[in-house]
Amino acid sequence: MKKTTSLLLATMMAGSVFTTSAIADAKHGQRFYLKKLKICKKDGLKNGAVFATKHSRQEWASIKDSGKIQDEWKTICPHGEKKIKKMKKKDIKNLYDFCWKYASDGEVPSCG
Repeated sequence: MKKTTSLLLATMMAGSVFTTSAIADAKHGQRFYLKKLKICKKDGLKNGAVFATKHSRQEWASIKDSGKIQDEWKTICPHGEKKIKKMKKKDIKNLYDFCWKYASDGEVPSCG
């Protein structure tokens, strides 16, 4: 009985760790938008939700696969072009995860 309980507890803890890391990328992308791309308000984007809902999940995925994700972000937010050009790989991945998660056919974010 002790072994079963210990195994179950270990499995639950491992599952919670994997779930947290999967969510973290979109959260970091949201933070990146809030810190670096607030200037997009000058382009008529009220908040990060509007930025992310410019495309559906499938459209975001195909843009990323074509290698033109940063070009698309520059098109959506011309005032943020300098910040978008200077993005690190992890920032690109995180902002993409944010856009994909909160796309027009995705979840509804609570961000500014």
